[in-house]
Amino acid sequence: MKKAFTVIELLIVIAVISILVSIILPRFKGMQDEGNIAKAKGELRTLQTAVESYYIHNSRVYPAALTDLTTATPAIIGTTVPDDPFAAASTSYVYTRGGTSNHYYIIYSIGPGGNGSAAISLTNTVTETNGSSCIYVSNMSQDAQP
Repeated sequence: MKKAFTVIELLIVIAVISILVSIILPRFKGMQDEGNIAKAKGELRTLQTAVESYYIHNSRVYPAALTDLTTATPAIIGTTVPDDPFAAASTSYVYTRGGTSNHYYIIYSIGPGGNGSAAISLTNTVTETNGSSCIYVSNMSQDAQP
């Protein structure tokens, strides 16, 4: 007597495998987002340190754009600004100056939702727009940041 799998047994195995895959895939996407959030937070802290270093070494003036950090003397960061992990290919983090005489800045990632943004309000606080999915750093007091 020859032993082999029947068609029904094979279909049951395929069904069980497909159920397991459908459970695992959403969790994998969540882990990717968590990794990208951690990456964005780390890069934003690095960029904030670079902007503050630029300020100290360039007559107490913040850079007009993040790309100014790549050509600063002394060298602050490498030849390119890191890309936002949530944005389209080769899109850098967003940098904006504001407040009285551009004394404040904000650097942000669009976040996992892909549409987050932030701005400096007239009261010199950070205002998030398009939802609250952006990740940002700023030189404003921690009390002004959510």
